[in-house]
Amino acid sequence: MEENTPNETSCEHHMIGGDGPNSYARNSQYQKQLLISAEDLIPQLIDKHLNNQNPSFNPKYTFTIADFGCSIGPNTFFAVENIISAVGNKYKKSNQNKTLDFQVFFNDLIDNDFNTLFRNLPSNRKYLVAGVPGSFYTRLFPKKSIHFAHCSTALHWLSRSPKEVTKSGKNKGRIHYLGGGKEGKQAYAARYEEDFGGFLRARGDELVDGGLMVLVVLGFGDGVDSSECSIGIAFEILGSCLEDMAKLGKITKEKVDSFNLPFYYPSPSELKAIIEANGSFHVEKIAELGAPMRHKPDPQVVTSHLRAVIGVLVEQHFGNGVVDELFKCHFEKFVKSPILVDEKYWKETNYFVFLKKNIFLAMVQRNTTIVAWNADGAQSSPTLLAKPKMLQAKGQKDLHTPNPAL
Repeated sequence: MEENTPNETSCEHHMIGGDGPNSYARNSQYQKQLLISAEDLIPQLIDKHLNNQNPSFNPKYTFTIADFGCSIGPNTFFAVENIISAVGNKYKKSNQNKTLDFQVFFNDLIDNDFNTLFRNLPSNRKYLVAGVPGSFYTRLFPKKSIHFAHCSTALHWLSRSPKEVTKSGKNKGRIHYLGGGKEGKQAYAARYEEDFGGFLRARGDELVDGGLMVLVVLGFGDGVDSSECSIGIAFEILGSCLEDMAKLGKITKEKVDSFNLPFYYPSPSELKAIIEANGSFHVEKIAELGAPMRHKPDPQVVTSHLRAVIGVLVEQHFGNGVVDELFKCHFEKFVKSPILVDEKYWKETNYFVFLKKNIFLAMVQRNTTIVAWNADGAQSSPTLLAKPKMLQAKGQKDLHTPNPAL
C-alpha cells in the first residue's frame, strides 16, 4: 500500500471497537439488513455452483472460508454460519456424509478490535477460527488455499483518498466527490479501479480453482444521478459541521480542506468491467439487494452509524476532542434535512455479486487446436484460438451480460 503524506486521508484505520453505545457492534444494523437480504441467495448459488467433484473440494480436506473486512462482529458470524450451512447441505445432497472440517479466517486491518471479535464468537460454532490482520488489497493467504471468500459492505473503502483531489484543491469545501465536479469523481473512480483490481488479483491467487466468492457492494445504478442522494447529503452535512468548527477556531481550515472521505460507490457496469479485465473470475450473478436506506431514515441511527464507521478516521485526522461535537452538530442538522421527507434522495443501491474462480490449467495445444477446461473442470469442445483463452462457463445472471462463447 502506498505511503500517505500528512495531508492525505487514508483508510488505514478501524471501526469503533468494543461494545459500547458508539461501537460498530451496536451501530451496524444497516450492514446486518443487507446480509439478511442476501441470506437466501447464498445457499441457492452454492448449491448450483460449488462443484464438490472438483478435487480441490474433496471432503477429506478442510474447507476454508475467509471473510474480508470482518470488523468486530456480530454480522461476520451471521454471514459465516450461512455459508457453512449451505456448504454442508451441498455435500449431504451429494451423499458425501463425511463430516467437514471448516476453518474460518477473519480478516481486517491491523488495528481492528480482534479482541472484541474473538470474545463474542458463538459458543456453539462448528468451525475453527483465526484472525488475519492486513489490507485486503494485498495477498494475505498462500496460493490456492481458500475455498470460499466473502466480503460485505467493505469494498467501497479505498486504500486512500485520491492524491489528485487533495493536491489540486479542487474539492475544497467538500469532503467527498458526491455532489462535486466531474474531475473529482474521475479521480475517485480511478482509485477504485486500481484498488478493486488489486483485491481481485489477490483473491485470484488465493482461491482454489473453482473457488467461490460473494461480494456485497454499496453503489448506484447505471445512469443514476448521484449528485443528490442521501449518502451525499449526509456527507455534505458533515462537511458543513467541520466548516462551522473551523470558523470557531476549533480546527484549522487547512485540515478541513485536506479531509476527503476514502469511499467510492460503483455502478454494476463498473464492477463488471473491472472483474472482466482481471480475468480470474466468472460472474455467475449480479443482483440488486433491498436497500435499507430506501425508506425514511432515522436521524439518530444515521448519525450513530456514521460515527461508528468514521469516528476513528475523524479523530486521526483532526485530533482528540472533535468527534463528540462534530456528530452532535451532524444530528442537529440532519433532522432538518430534506432526506427525511423526499424519496427522490433515496437512490443508493446495494449489489450482490457471486463469482467463481476460473480454471486456467490444461491449455494444451494440439497442432492449431487448443483444448480448454471450463470453470467446472470439464473439457470443452476443441476450439481454434488465435491465442490461449479461457472458456467461461455460463451462469445465472440478473444484471450480468455474459461474454460470447469462445
